[in-house]
Amino acid sequence: MTETLVAPEHALLEQLVDQQDLIVYNDDVNTFDHVIESLIKVCKHEVEQAEQCTWLIHYKGKCSVKRGDYETLSLLCTALLDRGISAEIE
Repeated sequence: MTETLVAPEHALLEQLVDQQDLIVYNDDVNTFDHVIESLIKVCKHEVEQAEQCTWLIHYKGKCSVKRGDYETLSLLCTALLDRGISAEIE
């Protein structure tokens, strides 16, 4: 029986390919406090991280707030959408 070994760098590459981003978009409806609170509760951000993402969303129009597999991000995206925040997975 022949055993095939996978080099660690190939396994890592396969994991990275499956990663996607949860993007939050700027709008004229939600307050900074609401977006910050939502990122803390939904995405488990620290306060500083949530604040930085919120400023990026405001000034750049969007920000990647979480990176991961589609199934995990889908739940987070739905939770943000339920809070009235514009988000999608890319």
